[in-house]
Amino acid sequence: MFKHIPNLLTISRIIIIPLVLITYIYSGKYGAVYSSSLFLLACVTDFFDGYLARAYSIQSKLGRFLDPIADKLLVGSVILLLVYYRKADLFPAVAIICREILVSGLREFLAEIRVSVPVSNLAKVKTGFQMSAIFMLLLSDFDLGNNLLFILGTLALWISAGLTLFTGYIYLKAGLKHLD
Repeated sequence: MFKHIPNLLTISRIIIIPLVLITYIYSGKYGAVYSSSLFLLACVTDFFDGYLARAYSIQSKLGRFLDPIADKLLVGSVILLLVYYRKADLFPAVAIICREILVSGLREFLAEIRVSVPVSNLAKVKTGFQMSAIFMLLLSDFDLGNNLLFILGTLALWISAGLTLFTGYIYLKAGLKHLD
């Protein structure tokens, strides 16, 4: 049973996505608190599914397949929600989503020719900024009027977009070597 926990955490992250969206849209004043809490829970599952799988050598093909999909669905759907409600700027949102699609396609292509592209430490930093930005922007509706969370979230989103473009370039540059 223990060996299935990482996959169950990944699947729970996918299930949480519509709950984040619904609570933000339909929960009134406290929607920001509910949706940001659910988003934080999803981020925690993202950390623990990978940690447990690596620490206990219980990685699976299903996990390797589902984990990046769950991550992209979570980030993409919530960023689009934030753009729609004018809580996130369009440019960093588009940069983040396009990079995720590009890197996913590149990884899939490279996997077919049996080339592994490990996640860089800078990409992990990018993910940290991205998740922090989204959390703060979701919660900013409950900011009690000082806009600090909105300002910090916006700044973190732009930093994330910069890191996104840079790490995307690094992955693309590494991947292009194998296109010959």
